[in-house]
Amino acid sequence: MKKISLTALIISFLFLTLHSCQTSVNTEYTEEVISQKIYLESWNEGSSKSAIEDFVRKTTTENSPDFIPEKDRIAVFDNDGNLWGEQPFYFQLAYALDYVKKEAPNHPDWAKDPTLKAAMDGDVMAVMAGGEKALIDIVMKSHAGMTEDQFSAAVKDWLSTSKHPDTGRPYNRMIYQPMLELLEYLRAHGYKTFIVSGGGIDFLRVWAEEAYGIPPYQVVGSSIKAKYEEVDGKFQVVKIPELNFIDDKAGKPVGIHQHLGVKPVIASGNSDGDFQMLEYTTNQPGARLGIILHHTDSVREYAYDSLSHIGNLKRGLLEGPEKGWIIVDMAKDWSIIYPN
Repeated sequence: MKKISLTALIISFLFLTLHSCQTSVNTEYTEEVISQKIYLESWNEGSSKSAIEDFVRKTTTENSPDFIPEKDRIAVFDNDGNLWGEQPFYFQLAYALDYVKKEAPNHPDWAKDPTLKAAMDGDVMAVMAGGEKALIDIVMKSHAGMTEDQFSAAVKDWLSTSKHPDTGRPYNRMIYQPMLELLEYLRAHGYKTFIVSGGGIDFLRVWAEEAYGIPPYQVVGSSIKAKYEEVDGKFQVVKIPELNFIDDKAGKPVGIHQHLGVKPVIASGNSDGDFQMLEYTTNQPGARLGIILHHTDSVREYAYDSLSHIGNLKRGLLEGPEKGWIIVDMAKDWSIIYPN
């Protein structure tokens, strides 16, 4: 066995000591940076922000009587009017209308359908007057017949070229900065975040991860039926024009049950279409939180509630406070609306 010189031992000892000190300093620095991270920066100080922070604090502090294990921390969010805009009409409808107008020359039979004819002519008011059935019909016509890859490519192309009619912003920049911060804040404290939307599940899955950090498998939404078949030598899923599931109103708790299999701890929405989702979430034992976003800002966004055909909110405003739900006042509680 070779002898190790005293000098070599001293050098080794000094190296290990210095390396240990450096690691300790870096660890302390990292912990300090994490502890100093500021969340909810676009939320003004007030009762809404405080209530959210208090709820997260008590459900993630181990010695708290309201502590919830990380595996059970589930938060669900409506999308239209809650994570991104929905006025003057649903953005997925804007996609469908643009698609129908573009594809109309290839489908002369569409002119015989009053709803599709209105869409081809760009008559949004006539389409909206047809109610839910008309909207579903247009969405099915504009989505059906595509493979999953074709549909994804069509949505991505539309998002890259289309602009909101009032703001001129790309539709995927019409997302709400304070809600992005809320998603980040919850995930930093062990919550898993899901979208539960009346919008199309496949439409949302194309862009939700890039916009919100929510992966496709954490998206629940309405859907049309599909089939598995060979297309151009490749086996794919193809959408067919038959309604499968409407993820709205009482359908939202059903969608949560079927896709998640667990009851959420936090639910956030902006319309009476979300009422049952918030009710289902908060009508459970233990700490639960319901959040309603009230659109009150006519200057920076839109002001609407009980009289609106889009995002109608009446019951939530009347019953929400009695149920302990937070009513977020967009004009008062948010310092900015959209990302800079």
